Amino acid sequence: MITVISLGGSIVAPDTIDVPYLSQFVSLIEELLAEDQSRKFIFVVGGGAPARLYQKAFREVTCAAKLPISNMDDNADWLGIMATRLNAYLIKSLFSRHCPNDIVVDPTKVDVFTGRILVAAGWKPGFSSDNDAVLLAKLFSAKTVINLSNIEKVYTADPKTDINAKPIDAISWKDFRVMVGDVWTPGKNVPFDPIASANAELYDIKVICAAGHDLQNLKKIINGEAFTGTSIG
Repeated sequence: MITVISLGGSIVAPDTIDVPYLSQFVSLIEELLAEDQSRKFIFVVGGGAPARLYQKAFREVTCAAKLPISNMDDNADWLGIMATRLNAYLIKSLFSRHCPNDIVVDPTKVDVFTGRILVAAGWKPGFSSDNDAVLLAKLFSAKTVINLSNIEKVYTADPKTDINAKPIDAISWKDFRVMVGDVWTPGKNVPFDPIASANAELYDIKVICAAGHDLQNLKKIINGEAFTGTSIG
């Protein structure tokens, strides 16, 4: 049994590395592995604060120096991708006794999964690490991706700017994709990447969006119990 988790950079490194959270997360995963010897995990790690900082610096310097760069989005994406790889190496190191394989940087080419945990990072420009999670779920025949971020549920609009925004318990891919659109831009702030959403719909993969810091809720999701979050698909 393989559980695929898209581990948002916003909870691994919201400003700096969240050491207390990661300590609790590691303890929970170790507990779940001990309870079920057949269980395996794939963690796809996002960029978080390092990605935002480097992308912001790149754009500001480019603008201030009036640099004639034609592939702005690709360069910004690569900066974000490198941040995901740094965060992924941290997660791999924390689970080193369960994770003997290299970090996955191309989800279409995974030759081995010999341990109980596989860690992946960003692949290439054009989408976020959410899409890598979907592609790995397809590759390993997992029907669900758990998307952990700093939001408890998907809302009908941004609750920070719209007082009428309502939380959503379940939504179809068709309706969700109307909300997030079809275009990816580096650093785009949506509950789940639009490119990943299109592929999840195509491959009939369900995504559960939930608050990453609520680890007891995560345990319920993994164990198939009633949980707090949004089911998409």
